[in-house]
Amino acid sequence: MENPRPEKVAVVEEVRQHFADSDAAILTEYRGLKVQDLAGLRRTLRTNGGEYKIFKNTLVRLAAKQSGLEELESLLEGPTGITFVSGDAAAVAKSLREYARTNPLLVIKGGVLGDKVIGPRETTALADLPSRDVLLAHLAGAMAAPLQQLAGLMQALPRNMAYGLAALRDKKAAESDGAAAAEVAEPAAETAEQTTDETQTQE
Repeated sequence: MENPRPEKVAVVEEVRQHFADSDAAILTEYRGLKVQDLAGLRRTLRTNGGEYKIFKNTLVRLAAKQSGLEELESLLEGPTGITFVSGDAAAVAKSLREYARTNPLLVIKGGVLGDKVIGPRETTALADLPSRDVLLAHLAGAMAAPLQQLAGLMQALPRNMAYGLAALRDKKAAESDGAAAAEVAEPAAETAEQTTDETQTQE
């Protein structure tokens, strides 16, 4: 595009910024949908962190190129709307899939996840993923288990140390008693031997 008008440059920059700021973007074809249908779709997506925008394909191509998303060009055919996602991509994908079931004129074409362009199958598969809240709950549970084990070990350490010290004390006491008994037994044995020797001498 040679010598683009300032307003077009501004739109390209806006789209590029949306790609940069979003966690994901989902492209759909909306051919045949009425204005009120799109308004309802926008409201539904907004509650899940999605913003549905429509730009000229030529301007989106420029923004995609500037963003390093050249592969997106093949999806920019026909009337295309882009849902920019801030947050839970799975929740937004679910909303789009549910809307498309009752409004078949809305067709999921593909999208961007992170910095990777994905096709319609992968994009639709996002809707089958657990929500971010569920994933965070699983993660918290996975992290809590080792922490609980660690807490149990920390509680067990003083208890085990006390048991160990008591066992060591008992062992030392037993050894001391044994040594004392041995000391008492030795003189007694010597006395017995002397008595035996004296008896034998008298005989």
